[in-house]
Amino acid sequence: VNPYRLEGQKTIGFEAIDQLGGEVPDRIVLPVGNAGNISAVYKGLRELEALGFIDRLPMMTGIQAAGSQPVVKAIEQNLDVLVPESAPETIATAIRIGAPVNAEKALVAIRATGGTAASVTDEEILAMQRDLARKEGIGVEPASAASVAGIRKLAELGLIDKDERIVCVVTGHLLKDPETVVRQCEPPTEIDADLPSLLSALR
Repeated sequence: VNPYRLEGQKTIGFEAIDQLGGEVPDRIVLPVGNAGNISAVYKGLRELEALGFIDRLPMMTGIQAAGSQPVVKAIEQNLDVLVPESAPETIATAIRIGAPVNAEKALVAIRATGGTAASVTDEEILAMQRDLARKEGIGVEPASAASVAGIRKLAELGLIDKDERIVCVVTGHLLKDPETVVRQCEPPTEIDADLPSLLSALR
């Protein structure tokens, strides 16, 4: 709806290429809700290609939750037009979207680059959210964990080569949805919002 939003989002692709020293990764993986990010990154990379800064495009790969996967179904069924899902459901609220605004653009991005789309279950999302926090020290919301969980799943299915250079975009910080983490952990200790209470709890 907002044309300027995609113009901002496309700079994710610019930053990725810049941080890789001008090298083009084999694949860029993003969570897909309204499909703005994957569409915008593709747009930005096409602009870099047209200007001669890069000579090829990475495989654009979209990851959705199993309970909300209209783009995945469109790719798997080779549909030209996405069929909306009337009651999408997933713990990953940021990608709980049954009728993505930028769906057709996302389908073009995926198909034009030889990419793919895949879905992951809520259990796989939460497992990856925990792994990222415990093993990498990266706190993300569930929708962001979906993109990394998607890489794991595609690798296990043999759909990603082991020597691929992959950029995986995680779009939201852990604090965007702290309730999900709290529900998975030991109940937090609640204290009054003052220094004596804090010091007492720390002791």
